[in-house]
Amino acid sequence: MANSKSSHSTLESPVNFTFARHETFHPRYGWLTKGFEKARENGEIFVQPDAPVELGVGKNMVRSLRYWCRAFKLLEEDNTASSRSRPASATLFGQQLLTQWDNFLENPASLWLLHWNLLKPTCDAATWYYTFNLFRGVEFTDADLLDGLQRYQTQSEKTVAKNSLKKDISCLLRMYVEQTKKKTPLEDSIDSPFTELGLIQQVGGSNRYRFRIGAKANLPPEIITAACLEYVQDRDTNNISLSHLLYDENSPGLVFKLTESAMYDALEQVSDNSEAITLSDSAGLIQFTFKGEPQELAKGILEEYYTTVG
Repeated sequence: MANSKSSHSTLESPVNFTFARHETFHPRYGWLTKGFEKARENGEIFVQPDAPVELGVGKNMVRSLRYWCRAFKLLEEDNTASSRSRPASATLFGQQLLTQWDNFLENPASLWLLHWNLLKPTCDAATWYYTFNLFRGVEFTDADLLDGLQRYQTQSEKTVAKNSLKKDISCLLRMYVEQTKKKTPLEDSIDSPFTELGLIQQVGGSNRYRFRIGAKANLPPEIITAACLEYVQDRDTNNISLSHLLYDENSPGLVFKLTESAMYDALEQVSDNSEAITLSDSAGLIQFTFKGEPQELAKGILEEYYTTVG
């Protein structure tokens, strides 16, 4: 496994150049909730000798589970301690999602929220960040992704092995692409819940893939709107054009693979029921405007959504 890391936290560089930290395992059903709950009970669970027994997974899977809980920003660790003994604690997002809103991740909306949280600054999954934000192909092969990723990783401070990049791409595709071949019950249990998002589809059973761009039936407008508000959090403005929300790096439009009509419809639906959010059209330029602190508005929208869906 290779790891190259450069600490970035600004809008200009919102990603840590980390690769192949997942031990080749994508997040599986139940993993995130299990890792989160166990860490709340014992912050040092991931570094204890009996972690495989306590978590019910193999030794390599313990490391993977630890990585994914941090990458999705459900848990955070004390970086001043040794990497072997860093205690993990719940983030505010982790507490909200897994103790208040959707304890068992039963609502597909929560998977969309996790997908957004994985990619938003600071992202600790560089291949994921590149694939959804910087790679501009709609239909592609894994070789196409590898070619672009090799150029992208040269921005990091250390050389990353080609094999590590391949592992990342393989893991990403298994995470998001629903397998077309018939599966056994055992294989069903190790599938990735993120295939439910339908973001990447296999083209005709070949080695080609395609982003599914446009509206998604299981992506609520509230999730899109909250993501838009979080996106403008550090921009010192109370309005932003629809085109920026669609096409800028790390924007909800790119992360969720939305069309202009899908984005507009989502924002319009939420703004119709909110006095704090408006959409305006001036000479063909559509502006998203809000009143108040965007992070608090986003939180309120999500809380109301999860309260409504029960």
